[in-house]
Amino acid sequence: MAREAIHITDVSPRDGLQNQAVAVSTADKLELVRRLAAAGVASVEATSFVSPKAVPQMADAAELLREVQAAWPALRVSALVPNVRGLERAQAAGAREVAVVLSATETMNRRNINMGLDEATEVSAQTLQQARAAGLATRAYVAVAFECPFEGAVPAERVFALAQRMAAAGAQELVVADTIGAAAPTEVKARLATLLQALPGTALAVHLHDTRGLGSALAFAALEAGVRRFDASVGGIGGCPFAPGAAGNLATEDLVLMAEGCGLDTGISLPGLLHAVDHAEAVLGRPLGGRSAAWLRRQQERGLLG
Repeated sequence: MAREAIHITDVSPRDGLQNQAVAVSTADKLELVRRLAAAGVASVEATSFVSPKAVPQMADAAELLREVQAAWPALRVSALVPNVRGLERAQAAGAREVAVVLSATETMNRRNINMGLDEATEVSAQTLQQARAAGLATRAYVAVAFECPFEGAVPAERVFALAQRMAAAGAQELVVADTIGAAAPTEVKARLATLLQALPGTALAVHLHDTRGLGSALAFAALEAGVRRFDASVGGIGGCPFAPGAAGNLATEDLVLMAEGCGLDTGISLPGLLHAVDHAEAVLGRPLGGRSAAWLRRQQERGLLG
């Protein structure tokens, strides 16, 4: 009997690298994507068409996107766009899928994109509508969907309203983001279960951070709610540069280990992910890896992994 599958988008090339102090070359980003694809990762968020002045690591967005899509035509590749101008740049580079990010609080939007919540909502909706009109696939993040580093707890009703607005504007996949890793498992389960019922025609995903060591627990809570789409970052690298306290993302290897242990099929090789972690460590010059990485390496050394 076939196992139920979950779908993982590895966001390390974008969310993982966007705020790193070490400049990462286009060649090294391509090698990271190559190793992810070789490990069985079927979906990556490759880059972001934001201002290079604001996020220098993404200055090579157009070149990288073209090369990734040419080298791995079967790979699902998305790019973040902050507004219509970013969308136009992504279209010029040949993007097939784009994502917008809408923060759920006034202050987070002002710190991140210098807009209030209402204006940011309209810009995101306009960008999604234009992307769909151009035939592009679309994702929409609702960031700080549980807690904001500036305003504290975020009301569930606001998250639901913003999610519905993004779905109505054309988001084919809606990504609920615990941007600073502050959610509790019961909260994640309840909020996502409600959204699954409210948005039956929209694919629902979750983007988690491991700030308090609860990343895998939050992912399990999302699974129990019925979510089968997840963001993760190999090695646990990343974090929002505009959100104080946002530690690394949920590590792809931790998510895969947990999901496979629960009898779910990810299609992703754990040894292959460790190979990608090795590359990221060499590029960034520091040890990486999720909470399971050291144990997985020991298993590998003993010939008990893969």
